[in-house]
Amino acid sequence: MSFGPDDFARETSVSRETFARLKAYADLLTDWNERHNLVAKSTLPDLWRRHFLDSAQLGPLIPPGTRTLADLGSGAGFPGLVLAAMRPEIAVTLHEATGKKCAFLAAAAERMGLRVGVQNERIEALPPKAFDLVTARALAPLPLLLSYAKPLMSPNAVCLFLKGQNVVSELTEAHKSWNMEASQVPSKTDPSGAILVVRKLVSRDEHPSPHAPHPGRRQPKGRRR
Repeated sequence: MSFGPDDFARETSVSRETFARLKAYADLLTDWNERHNLVAKSTLPDLWRRHFLDSAQLGPLIPPGTRTLADLGSGAGFPGLVLAAMRPEIAVTLHEATGKKCAFLAAAAERMGLRVGVQNERIEALPPKAFDLVTARALAPLPLLLSYAKPLMSPNAVCLFLKGQNVVSELTEAHKSWNMEASQVPSKTDPSGAILVVRKLVSRDEHPSPHAPHPGRRQPKGRRR
């Protein structure tokens, strides 16, 4: 049974303005994908469920008071650009290493009438910066993903990661290197997947002073996918 834009609108109850933005985004993505491999062509018939709804389900989990959002490995804009459309009051920065994908992200944001930052840089090369929220989708195994996210997190930041069926084993492995508060929310689009919510992330290698207001940041190591 197909899942189209009208189904998305009913499922998410987004405003007409937000829906119009996302429809413009979907049209541009379909057009660009003819010339550039932004998303797998096999997923286009299920675009509104596989990509848009998958991203939009993070919206209700965004903590109150969130002002800044860093989306890591944005690719074709999922979930970062979808969340920017849903929450235009949040300053969203999309981080993507591939130039052609950054060009698409900038074009899509302009078509949608959104102001978003597009950072064309490898994550390892990013300078530390404090964001309220960090998101990622299908970017890297959790231990590596946390090392990417940590330098971009403010002291009270939250991470929302879309994860597949290996989330439990990834968490087990991540706990060897990281202390954190982690919880899972069942995915609406992947019966075997989950949204991983991470708070209070601290590397086990860090030894903060008991009088320090928050842990220091360490530059992540390892290659990006």
